[in-house]
Amino acid sequence: MTKTIQEINEKIKQGQAVVVTAAEIIEIAKQEGVKKAAERVDVVTTGTFGPMCSSGAYFNIGHAKPRIKLGGGRSYLNDVPAYAAFAAVDLFIGANALPDDDPRNRNHPGDFNYGGGHVIEELVAGHDVRLEASAYGTDCYPRKKLETWINIKDLNEAVLFNMRNSYQNYNVAVNTSDKTIYTYMGALKPRLGSAGYSSAGQLSPLMNDPCYKTIGIGTRIFLGGGIGYVAWPGTQFNPGVPRAENGTPKEGAGTLCVIGDLKQMSPRYLVGTSMLGYGVSLAVGIGVPIPILNEEILRYTTVTDAEIMAPVIDYSTSYPNRIPEALGEVSYAELRSGKIKVQGKSLPTASLSSYPRALEIANTLKEWIQNGKFLLTEQVAALPAAESGVVFRPLNERPFKE
Repeated sequence: MTKTIQEINEKIKQGQAVVVTAAEIIEIAKQEGVKKAAERVDVVTTGTFGPMCSSGAYFNIGHAKPRIKLGGGRSYLNDVPAYAAFAAVDLFIGANALPDDDPRNRNHPGDFNYGGGHVIEELVAGHDVRLEASAYGTDCYPRKKLETWINIKDLNEAVLFNMRNSYQNYNVAVNTSDKTIYTYMGALKPRLGSAGYSSAGQLSPLMNDPCYKTIGIGTRIFLGGGIGYVAWPGTQFNPGVPRAENGTPKEGAGTLCVIGDLKQMSPRYLVGTSMLGYGVSLAVGIGVPIPILNEEILRYTTVTDAEIMAPVIDYSTSYPNRIPEALGEVSYAELRSGKIKVQGKSLPTASLSSYPRALEIANTLKEWIQNGKFLLTEQVAALPAAESGVVFRPLNERPFKE
């Protein structure tokens, strides 16, 4: 039994496509069997929602009178620095950007920072954002200073562009030291007092297509409440990691570089976040449709939290020293139970990723497809496969010679 994306799109247009979420397909396959389920179901929708640090947005503010060349000067949005070295009036703001006077250190663990992720959320919410810029002035761009309010509805273009999102599996973070440490995985209590993790598990897009059979460059997706696309493999794309028999990676593997129209998006699915003692980020909502082209693809989508294993990493010593030696591995079913065992000790778990919001995204994407508002796309090019030789290489440090 095989189908094509074109055939599935015709069924979507006619309102006849059978669309289910990654949570629903598990029970359907149990009751009907993989073969019958693959024949009946056309699309499985996935979802994930959590902090994704390698995110940002670029936009064109339009020319002032007289004109100003932002490139080469300094630009700030609500006191948060934006990168302006592209041209006259193009700006990029990263989710991790912080104001120049932000404490940004562990001597101020009580501070909740404001940064780039919050600016992006405010823009998407339709709020006015303060732009302050300075420039050196040229004959064609004589102005040297600009102070104005900008609003997303007035921008020529506003684009979300995220270099690394939707990680395919990730670490479980713990702390074996004698003090609390503050990380991008949350505050970790001492002496194995807590465990942090961040994944939607069985709902997560790349967990439902672990070998990248359908997700590729050009795949249309739910992004931040609007429609976006997979633009490229995400940075740190590392497909050649150890995998289970069902293809599921046992540690961080694939990532997605995604792009979409910021003006379509919603602050419900793009949320500026603050990490105590660490910094800021942006929580991003992503949903990817998996076209059921054959039984093999259907089988991948039936993966359960009990079948997905993640490595337990000590963030007090192993992680910062770039020696990712795992203390063991646990399943997402164990993580979602609220407690896991590490080195014989039971410790509570906490997720940075929101499973309910991920399920909401999967259901929203399901509705879009059922209502004919969202069609599937063919890959323009495939993501690198596990046997491609593509790996994430750590920094080869070469000290400067005096």
